Amino acid sequence: MTSASEPFAHPALFYRDDTEYLAGTVPFVEEGLALGEPVAVAVPRGNLDLLREALGPAVTGVRLVDMEEAGRNPGRIIPRVLRAFADAHPGRHVRIVGEPIWAGRSAAEYPACVQHEALINQAFTGRDVTIVCPYDTGRLSPGALLDARATHPVIIEGGRERHSVAFAPDRALARHNRPLSPPAGATAFDFTTDGLPEARHRAVGLAAGLGLPRARHSDLELAVAELTTNSVVHGGGHGTLRIWAEDGHVVCQVEDGGHLDDPLAGRRPPVHGRPGGRGLLLVHCLTDLVRTHTHTHGTTTRFSLRR
Repeated sequence: MTSASEPFAHPALFYRDDTEYLAGTVPFVEEGLALGEPVAVAVPRGNLDLLREALGPAVTGVRLVDMEEAGRNPGRIIPRVLRAFADAHPGRHVRIVGEPIWAGRSAAEYPACVQHEALINQAFTGRDVTIVCPYDTGRLSPGALLDARATHPVIIEGGRERHSVAFAPDRALARHNRPLSPPAGATAFDFTTDGLPEARHRAVGLAAGLGLPRARHSDLELAVAELTTNSVVHGGGHGTLRIWAEDGHVVCQVEDGGHLDDPLAGRRPPVHGRPGGRGLLLVHCLTDLVRTHTHTHGTTTRFSLRR
C-alpha cells in the first residue's frame, strides 16, 4: 500500500458484506499491532462493534473511535481524528481504518465527505501513515463508488489491490464546491465591523426562536463570531448572515467577498506558538456540519446545529 517514493498510503477498501469487511481490515490491524505500530479504527458504530468482536483481546491495543459521533461533521475528521492520532505518534508508521462515508449519511453531508476524502491526500503527503477507507458497495450509490475511485489512488476489492485510473482528488474537490442557495424563508441581515456584537446576539435570538436548545447557544454564538470576524478581516469588511431551520437543524450561512484559497483551512490542528488559524477550525469543531462554496468573487460558509 506504500510506494518507495511516498510513505503515505490512502487505499479504498470495497466490501460487499461483513466477511469481506473483516477480511480487509482485521489483518491490516493485526499486522500493525504485531509490528508495534500505533493503530486506530474510526468507523460507524455497527462496524466498530463488528471489529471489536473479531479482534478479541487484541482490541485493547487499538484506538477505537465512533465515526458517527466524532466524524458527524466531516470537516473535523482530519484535525480531530486522523491528525490527532498521527501527530501523537511522531517518527512512527501509523495505521488507521477510517470510514467517513456510510449509507446513513445525508445528502447535505455527502459533498463534505467527498471533499474530506480528497483533502486527506494533501493533509498527509509525505507522512508515514496508512489510512484505509472502507466503502460498502452493496449499500452505497454508484456515484459514491465513483467518487471513491477519484479520491483514492488505490482500490482494494475482492482481496486484490490495483491503482485507480480515475484518481483525481483536485477535480473531486472542485466538483463538490457547489453554490449554497438558502431557502426563500431565511432571515437575512448585513453586518460590518461595528455590527459584529449585534450580529452574534441577533443570530442567537433567531436560533432560539427556531428551537435551538439553550445548551447550544454558545456554540452558535462562537461559530457566528468566528465567521463574521473572518468576513470583516478577510472578506472586504462586511458580509451577510442568513439563518433558518431545516431538517431538524438550525442553519447559519455567512457570505462575503473574500476568496478562500486554502482548501485545508480549518482542517489543520493549530500550530503551537503561531497566532491565527483557529477560527475555521473552531467552527468545524463546534458544529454538526460545515459546507463552503468559494470562488474568485466571494465565499459562502454554512454551518448546521442539530435541534
